[in-house]
Amino acid sequence: MKMAQRLMATVRAFAAPAMPPADERQDDERPLREAVAVTVDPDEADWRKLTGDGNRDLTPMTQERMQRLAHYVWEQNLLGNRLIELPLAYMLSEGVAMAHDEPDLQDVLHAHWDDPINQWDLKLEERVRELALFGELCWPVFVNELTGHVRIGYLDPCRIAEVVKDPDNAAQPIGVITKKDSKGRYKKYRIIINGGEDVFTERTREIRAGFADGECFFYRVNGLITGGRGRSDLLAQVDWLDGYDQFLFGELDRASFMRAFVWDVTLKGATPAEVADYAKKDKPPSPGSTHYHNDTVERKAMAPELGQYESSAGARLFRGHILGGASIPEHWFGTGGDVNRATAGEMGDPSFKMISKRRNFLGYVLRSVGMYVLRRHLMAGGKAEPESALLSGVSVTWPEMIASDTTKYAAALQQVVMAAALAVERGLLSELTALRIIESVAERLGTDFDAEDELATAREEAAGRREADTFGDLPPDQDMQDVQPI
Repeated sequence: MKMAQRLMATVRAFAAPAMPPADERQDDERPLREAVAVTVDPDEADWRKLTGDGNRDLTPMTQERMQRLAHYVWEQNLLGNRLIELPLAYMLSEGVAMAHDEPDLQDVLHAHWDDPINQWDLKLEERVRELALFGELCWPVFVNELTGHVRIGYLDPCRIAEVVKDPDNAAQPIGVITKKDSKGRYKKYRIIINGGEDVFTERTREIRAGFADGECFFYRVNGLITGGRGRSDLLAQVDWLDGYDQFLFGELDRASFMRAFVWDVTLKGATPAEVADYAKKDKPPSPGSTHYHNDTVERKAMAPELGQYESSAGARLFRGHILGGASIPEHWFGTGGDVNRATAGEMGDPSFKMISKRRNFLGYVLRSVGMYVLRRHLMAGGKAEPESALLSGVSVTWPEMIASDTTKYAAALQQVVMAAALAVERGLLSELTALRIIESVAERLGTDFDAEDELATAREEAAGRREADTFGDLPPDQDMQDVQPI
């Protein structure tokens, strides 16, 4: 404390002397007044601090432009269309099913899936396509309060003005606000969670209460956890796809030019006047005609040489850059390249991993929809919130993306069985562990079983066979009188 007092005394000793009264001040002693603040940079309001805002979204204008360009590229660019449609075909071409273990709840899911408005078998492809194109999905829901039956609507992402986040949890979106229409009207949808409002803080519950225009599902891809909006799968490729298109159209024009030619006529020893006079009288020969001339006249067709090989290599370079960015191998686009059957199989693994990742995301989306459908059905008529364990029984079944080559797995299964049996016989493995090893290979052949249950069943069957093979034992339905003597 004393040290602080001494420090303040030292500061006062070095401070400027007190200002004399105003009437005794000279002109040069009058205090300076602070200048009025003026913004130096006219667009300073449009800037933000690098560390002052955690929003990772694109600007609204950029978001709208991305959506327009993605739609245009998908519609007009062959390569851009394939980048969207090819993964879509692998995921959905064989159909998708939503199921539950309880038969009564399975009937509820069937009624929702086959509803004439929902029509999931018909509309799922369009919804998944637009998720890839626009980077987000927003589905308002309409619920029959008496029966709990749910119908799914659609909100175009271009009509979304803002996605509101939980102020206490930046990773959780809680509401969607639409843009204003011509009359200034807009809607505020509450984002669905499959649970009660008590999972939020009191402040968040108050905010969600203001979203009174209904509930909606909202999902996004290619975003960051602190951002609210999604991004198109084609965002990084749009400029390259457009450049590739322009390159090919340029090659189309050059192909036309390469088919063109001109007649080069040489008049040996002729004066400029004689050349001009000959040009007036001469006509280009028609196809199949005969041209007569002496040794002073020479006529030949001149065609351009524009280097076709270089353009082919350039096209492959651009195409490879775009396809590589989308994790799609070159031979999937109809060009063989330097690919044989062996290397083609290996090159497809990264693509299938990317498609599987998106399929898992869509599985979560559909499973959430199914849980909400059951939840509203069980809460119809004012009933209490159902148990989460009952809702978690919803599952989504996907088709196999590619036909498995069972030959190599069958050969591997045979070798694994022999090796496991030998290890059990020599006391190196237990029967249960050996069967689990066999199970891991059998799963590749589409057979799924529980090792413990299978081991117990196998032991019972083995014991039954041993009893039947024992001398003197007969099946219970066979009488001794039916046995013929030897």
